[in-house]
Amino acid sequence: MEYVRIAENRIGTVIGKKGEIKDKIEKALEVKLEVNSGEGVVHIENKGDDPLGGWKARDVIQAISYGIKPDTALRLRNDSYQLFIVNLCDIVGRSKKGIIRQKARIIGRDGKTKDHITELTGAVISIRGKHVAILGHADDAYLAKEAVEALASGLPHSVVYKSLEKKCAEQKRKNTVEMWRKR
Repeated sequence: MEYVRIAENRIGTVIGKKGEIKDKIEKALEVKLEVNSGEGVVHIENKGDDPLGGWKARDVIQAISYGIKPDTALRLRNDSYQLFIVNLCDIVGRSKKGIIRQKARIIGRDGKTKDHITELTGAVISIRGKHVAILGHADDAYLAKEAVEALASGLPHSVVYKSLEKKCAEQKRKNTVEMWRKR
């Protein structure tokens, strides 16, 4: 049995109206979810044939807890998708001003930096509290994670953009070559 701690203000999102999100997760991953809203804990029991169903459900609930929409979080049932959680305290320290400043750098003016990373990688990025959640295809999400960590570390936006654009182009070229080899 797995369990996940979630923020109190996200419990309603995990459950959904009349339990629809909870039911959707249970059906999609063949698990049983017990939500303890008093403690902010979700207990997960695997009921299906997939031995990783409990872990996938844990990741889906964790993604929802960090602000990713439930339908997007359900992409994690596919093995090619991955969730990364970046704790800004690990990079910046405990300074509230430092965390606010780095969150602003990651979001950018009018959300342009976050949107640019999302556009290049296809990964979904959610910033909540001291954490940045990144969900996408494993390679794409990893590139987005590297970009977020680089921005939080203080690298200039232009350097991060240039590096990310180069890595994304290289990855697309590699994927195209692999696609042609399979035929």
